[in-house]
Amino acid sequence: MEVENKPGSSAGRKNRAGASVVRSWYRQTPETFRKPAMTQSRSLPLCSILALYFLVAPSVAHARAAITLAVDATDAPRNLLHSRETIVVSPGPLTLLYPKWIPGEHGPTGPITDVVAVKITGGGKTLPWRRDLVEMYAIHCEVPAGCRSIEVSFDFILPVARRGFSSGASSSPGLLVLNWNEVTLYPGGEQPDSIEVTSSLKLPEEWKFATALEVNGREQNTIRFKPVPLTMLIDSPVQASRHFNRVDITAGMPVPFAIDIAGEDQESVEMPEPLVEKYRRLVREAHALFGARHCNHYDFLYTLSDMVAHFGLEHHQSSDDRLGGRTLLDEELQKNGAGLLPHEFVHSWNGKYRRPADLATGDYSTPMKDDLLWVYEGLTQYLGLVLTARSGLWSEADYREHLALVAAGLDHRPGREWRTLQDAADEASVLYDAPDEWSSYRRSVDFYDEGDLIWLEADVTIREQTHGRKSLGDFCRLFYGPPDTGPLLVPYTFDDVVAALGQVVPFDWRSFFTARLQALTPRAPLEGIESGGWRLVYRDTLSNMLMSEEKARKFIDMRFSLGMSIGEAGTVRDVIPGTPAAAAGIIPMMVLIAVNGRGYTPEMLRAAVREAAHNSSPIELEMSEGDYYRTYSVTYHGGEKYPFLERVPLKPDILDAILRPLAKD
Repeated sequence: MEVENKPGSSAGRKNRAGASVVRSWYRQTPETFRKPAMTQSRSLPLCSILALYFLVAPSVAHARAAITLAVDATDAPRNLLHSRETIVVSPGPLTLLYPKWIPGEHGPTGPITDVVAVKITGGGKTLPWRRDLVEMYAIHCEVPAGCRSIEVSFDFILPVARRGFSSGASSSPGLLVLNWNEVTLYPGGEQPDSIEVTSSLKLPEEWKFATALEVNGREQNTIRFKPVPLTMLIDSPVQASRHFNRVDITAGMPVPFAIDIAGEDQESVEMPEPLVEKYRRLVREAHALFGARHCNHYDFLYTLSDMVAHFGLEHHQSSDDRLGGRTLLDEELQKNGAGLLPHEFVHSWNGKYRRPADLATGDYSTPMKDDLLWVYEGLTQYLGLVLTARSGLWSEADYREHLALVAAGLDHRPGREWRTLQDAADEASVLYDAPDEWSSYRRSVDFYDEGDLIWLEADVTIREQTHGRKSLGDFCRLFYGPPDTGPLLVPYTFDDVVAALGQVVPFDWRSFFTARLQALTPRAPLEGIESGGWRLVYRDTLSNMLMSEEKARKFIDMRFSLGMSIGEAGTVRDVIPGTPAAAAGIIPMMVLIAVNGRGYTPEMLRAAVREAAHNSSPIELEMSEGDYYRTYSVTYHGGEKYPFLERVPLKPDILDAILRPLAKD
């Protein structure tokens, strides 16, 4: 998953029997299979996978439940979906579950509060139901004698708030991203892998669609999909839109790759050919990095709209990627969002194919443990941004400027002195919902950006230890690489990561990561940058990357001078404790009204900071807080400061070697 709007930051399945079950296990590993895989330092050979399957097949081959699911999305422009299920059941007590812990979102994010008008019928009668008093995502009813199936219907209210992940705004009058977990109740006591679902979707007239699901037929605007296990269904969102463009980026690979673009008008979904070629290079570079694929096809579901939540969420054979409506029309917005698709693409290997064992729970009710998100998300952040540069979506200068912003942001984070990076990962399920205000003091989901720095250092260390003969790419090919497979889940542990790195180069990797995960220090881990031949410096001009970020995210970044960032309409987004702004008494959510007696504009504030470098007068900032008004005197004379990377003379440029493309044109 890719997160947005954080200062300094840039998100299973069984069929009924026989070979179908083998194929479905590629998508989600039941508990029976997970334990042997957890002891491995890399993926199991295909022959071993098949051998394991046939040893234990009797325990999983029979699908004990089946669902027919029909979703009517013709009211999606009115923010309503209509769901109707026929569920095979047995007479007696029945518990129906609504998906709670959503893979890739790392928390209990299932939007249960948007489920309305629930009705259950069976045996020709309406069945009364009651919600569980402890588990709000469960409802109970009694199936009458002789009843072999029930009908469940409900509506789902599509949210309009542009916050959160898939439970955030996912529709507009002209488009929809359907996440099946939002329109599905399933019987408790059954593993989602063993529940076969036959689904259909009715769309508004003339809407086009894209999904990783295979189509079984179509009648006018109703699409019928081939039966799949529930976990495969939930892992395969549908993107639909009146304005749509499918871009082939297969790039000579043996399976198809595409970017499916949905937008609010046709102009916004047209991708320039030079950009198309960079995404084709992304496919080639990713394959060169990992040496194998673990999908039968892959679709980037790229939704460009200002009416939906902006984020990325990974799936086995697709990704749900959302940015602003003018992203393809504005070079600065394009640059700012360039890392999104590479990040989610890396998740096809790291997060979907290989996943921390405590995140591979096998159902949607068991709480997930997020302690290895510094691998799941941190390594993905590192590799995704490297691929952004290798594919040409960023220049090397763009990459370095972004890395400087990441490093400087983490180096100005007082929360590092009380919260370890490990604790940030451990608390991820609630930290994702934390506000931007006070984020430097609280710390946020820092395992993305700090993970980026730590894995950069790991890559540099491997290259130094082997005099350039090996790199983190060798770990990627060992841990995520051959053989090619369809969607398959092989869980891992911290021990597995350490063991695989040790096969690449003998080194005390356990101590390396533990020291960085458990450190309480005001300084960010900059060793990878410095050993890579660069150092973090500050200059008085904005970098091109920061200008792009400020434009895209509508804020101005004064963290490294005054100690605060300011969003739209002058609202203070964050204030770093111990900085001049904090010392003056300014706090987040105040609104900046005037600078030195004149109405606030970003240019006015920057000019005041420049002028203060040449005199001894404080900068006078008039602020409002609700209906309170006050002028704060900020004592600062250091001028504007913005981060850059600067070459260290006489040191090898390892960063340049890391960014060098691997794929043969």
